[in-house]
Amino acid sequence: MTVRLLLADDQEMVRQALGTLLNLEDDFEVVASVGRGDEIVGAAREHRPDVALLDIEMPGLDGLAAAAVLAAQVPDCRVVMLTTFGRAGYLRRAMEAGAVGFVVKDAPADALADAIRRVVKGERVVDPALAVATLAAGESPLTARERDVLITARTGATVAEIASRLYLSEGTVRNYVSAAITKTGGRNRVDAVRIADDRGWL
Repeated sequence: MTVRLLLADDQEMVRQALGTLLNLEDDFEVVASVGRGDEIVGAAREHRPDVALLDIEMPGLDGLAAAAVLAAQVPDCRVVMLTTFGRAGYLRRAMEAGAVGFVVKDAPADALADAIRRVVKGERVVDPALAVATLAAGESPLTARERDVLITARTGATVAEIASRLYLSEGTVRNYVSAAITKTGGRNRVDAVRIADDRGWL
């Protein structure tokens, strides 16, 4: 059986190298390759891959959001997150989005090939070190609104700009920021964003 693969990564050189590497395997065929998250579902519908390898940070739609859409609209396609960002919060969110595998990009090539074959058989495959870190880190303490505020703050937006973008009052934004600082243990808003980002909560 030939396993049909879809690759999604915004770095063209990485995508091409991955495609070349995977096509060397006798039982793999890369049938689609895209550089934007909002191209993933269309490519999956057109090419019907067995497995989609998705990067997390891409323009248009991030890999986690794309995984959730794929799970809903192309359920026969198994999703493996392949990313540089081995953050505990990302793994939890990936599994919640329907991904069945999570492999970091610095893993050996044969580990990726093995992961693909295992998910095709119905197994879940997770980088062991990341699984341990995820259990140790626990769930994100942030509410959905606190997360939205920190994501918007990550762009350098002022309280007034965050309020405008999220249709909230400035006082409400300050309350969310204060709560997020407390929950992350950050010293200030910038530190809270950094900590939440490092843990994959954003």
